[in-house]
Amino acid sequence: MSGLEPLSIPGASPSASRLARAAERRRRARRSVLISSVSTIAVIGGLAAILITSPGWGSVRRTFFSWSAFSQSFFGVLDGFWLDVRMFLVVEVVVLAFGMVIALCRTVRAPALFPLRLLSIVYVDVLRGVPTILVVYLIGFGVPALAIAGLPTGAVVLGGFSLALCYSAYVAEVYRAGIQSIHPSQSAAALALGLTSTQTLRHVVLPQAVRRVVPPLLNDFIALQKDVALVSILGPQEAFRVAQIFAAEKFNYTPLLAAAALYLCVTIPLTRLVDRLQSRAQSQRGAAIALGPR
Repeated sequence: MSGLEPLSIPGASPSASRLARAAERRRRARRSVLISSVSTIAVIGGLAAILITSPGWGSVRRTFFSWSAFSQSFFGVLDGFWLDVRMFLVVEVVVLAFGMVIALCRTVRAPALFPLRLLSIVYVDVLRGVPTILVVYLIGFGVPALAIAGLPTGAVVLGGFSLALCYSAYVAEVYRAGIQSIHPSQSAAALALGLTSTQTLRHVVLPQAVRRVVPPLLNDFIALQKDVALVSILGPQEAFRVAQIFAAEKFNYTPLLAAAALYLCVTIPLTRLVDRLQSRAQSQRGAAIALGPR
């Protein structure tokens, strides 16, 4: 009997067979863990050996991995990072709302609302096609140059507005994909029950669409949390700008690693949350298929 076949003892009771199969699964699991651990240690150890034994490692260690520079700059970078967090939270709310409006405009089929659909298509094409940093430049320096009374001129406000414009285009497409993924029979059934088109969209289509696009929405949120650093080109003292100032003062790039560590403290938990939601969605779809009509 090969090692990959389940243990089966002729004449044994069902409980004994189950115990034998469980023992075989545990043995395979231990073997998999051992192999993955050894291969991981070998790969990471090899990369570390190449890095440490390189001719310029001493200079890199002093320039990028100085503990004294890290400790001196960390709390200043942390103060700037709170500005990043506040901007991210405010911009994200705007993006969620405005992206939904754009997605609904793109999916509307009423002839009288064709101008809204055309404008939303142009908006998405332009804002997704232009690099975000260019939008930040154009709005951050162009709006104050207009000198129109009543328009905001603060760098934080204009930077956040630029990010909201760009990411609303991305999120609108995510919403639209979710709306179009709902089978037409759902809308037909709702209309047959007496719901209006607006009620069908609000109570039947949108709830299902939003649930389906939660993982890609969180991916966009992770990207937005990182792109908040682009606002630094307008001058606000956020984490990246503060790290740059420390690096220029000390001629040491370790403060930039402090900023990177703070971003990772937010992005890694969000990434793991996305993975968990995707796994749960796949499990639910598998269960729905298994329980579906035969």
